[in-house]
Amino acid sequence: MKRVVVTGMAGISPIGSSWEQVKANLLEGKTGIRHMAEWDRFREFNTRLGAPVTDFEKPAHFNRRLTRSMGRVALMATAVTEQALADAGLLGDESIQDGRMGVSYGSSTGSPDAIKDFGYMLLEGDAAGINANSYLKMMSHTAAVNIGVFFQLKGRVIPTSSACTSGSQGIGYAYEAIKYGKQKLMVAGGAEELCPSEAAVFDTLFATSTRNDAPHTSPRPFDRDRDGLVIGEGAGTLILEELEHAQARGARIYAELIGFGTNSDGTHVTQPQSETMRIAMQMALDDAGLTPDAIGYISAHGTATDRGDIAESHATHSLFGSNTPISAFKSFTGHTLGACGALEAWTSIKMMHDNWFHGTANLQDIDPNCAPLDYLTGTGREIKTDIIMSNNFAFGGINTSLIFKRW
Repeated sequence: MKRVVVTGMAGISPIGSSWEQVKANLLEGKTGIRHMAEWDRFREFNTRLGAPVTDFEKPAHFNRRLTRSMGRVALMATAVTEQALADAGLLGDESIQDGRMGVSYGSSTGSPDAIKDFGYMLLEGDAAGINANSYLKMMSHTAAVNIGVFFQLKGRVIPTSSACTSGSQGIGYAYEAIKYGKQKLMVAGGAEELCPSEAAVFDTLFATSTRNDAPHTSPRPFDRDRDGLVIGEGAGTLILEELEHAQARGARIYAELIGFGTNSDGTHVTQPQSETMRIAMQMALDDAGLTPDAIGYISAHGTATDRGDIAESHATHSLFGSNTPISAFKSFTGHTLGACGALEAWTSIKMMHDNWFHGTANLQDIDPNCAPLDYLTGTGREIKTDIIMSNNFAFGGINTSLIFKRW
């Protein structure tokens, strides 16, 4: 078995596209939630809240030939991967193009604008809006494929389109590809672009927040007065590498990925099950050879839905009791779907190195139906730990747990 380390990281989020920006907003309690006035045109739509990335533009050096097959989700994924490769000292290194580096990357779906063009064709019988690149923008593996083509990577491609676990499964399957000797390096992560259609998915389930006139007060993970989730967007990439390969080239190492667990509930598509969540976390602990008391911080999935928060909190409590610090990044960014697992892994590793972990925004009165955990609030807490866990749970009952160790 090979050891797997993180040698490069980058993220694009509603609260910043550098760790310095993100941390400043976390400390100030400044979220990325906005009132989306452009959604007012949708009749019978309850939520008007979203978390857009407001500072992303296509990089000037991304020419048309390389980007004509990319919608916004693939553009963000490719741009953030370029940053992560640069952070790892691998950008422009032709050796990664010989098949030793692969891609394991996810999103819930492709670009909605391209999907809309096909929908218009089916509804109106008019294919004028369809061109040779329409499907390439629409397909669920658009991010993974476009990353591979842009950087001329010839290793395996693992597209993870599993809703809220797309990013964390991308990281986990990349870890396994290196651990079992199939690849030396992997681009791993996930991305999502904000679209009212994705908010509508949860709106129909009455799972979205309707605090439309007070966006700064929502979402409220684990809070008694929460009223649902908010959809966001972003992208996150980790560069994973076999330890010996990283050491041989003198790479800086941020962390070692030592545990991964994933399973499925097998019972209901939209009603999470606490027991299988617990099992996924136990699987990650078993993979890492650890007991629960080794974990110093848990990055919660924390969507601010009743079923999700309650099930997750009780699953966590059943393993860890009440003493392991936990907080929810989605309280600041909204639910970034395919990107959340990667963004939460990135920020958790950064916080581990800073010996500080953020609080959960808007968590004022803990829901008595949630299990008694050590919920971080306010400006967070200074914590020195060498091992953290990052959890995500998705539609379809898909559960993931990742464990990182400080290097």
